[in-house]
Amino acid sequence: MRLAILGNSGSGKSTLARWAAGRTGAPYLDLDTVAWEPGQAAVPRDAAAARADVEAFCSAHDDWVVEGCYASLIAATLPAAPRLVLLEPGVQACLANCRARDWEPHKFASREAQDAHLASLLDWVGAYYTRGGDMSLAAHRALFEAYAGPKAELRALPDLGQPERELLQWLR
Repeated sequence: MRLAILGNSGSGKSTLARWAAGRTGAPYLDLDTVAWEPGQAAVPRDAAAARADVEAFCSAHDDWVVEGCYASLIAATLPAAPRLVLLEPGVQACLANCRARDWEPHKFASREAQDAHLASLLDWVGAYYTRGGDMSLAAHRALFEAYAGPKAELRALPDLGQPERELLQWLR
């Protein structure tokens, strides 16, 4: 199973990806770990280097789960013919999830440091629907619509405690 999950921050991408990887044993790549310079808040890595890391990850494994909000990095997974999920539960769900998220140690040195960035994150999440660029709904939708492989758009995070049969079939 190869699964690429795309969506706004707070949409549930990481939750769905961790669940799918845990259920199948597939390696999991959070694109935040390749998109940003390690140990530096909001300092982007060279785009070609980040893309090369994604391609190397996909090539190194028969099965995998990749998730992130970077259309260009998700695009790097598409030659491997994954199942593509666009997770778009709406702005209110994304904002609520961001407010409730656990500490992300791969992004911030402490919970306090993460919380200090919450207001700017919430502003950024809200702008998803109107901004341009690689991390916008417009870019995500264009990538999703252009992809000829298996794909699904989810308007809510599925119930992972009692997943529907269709979701379970996707994990084969």
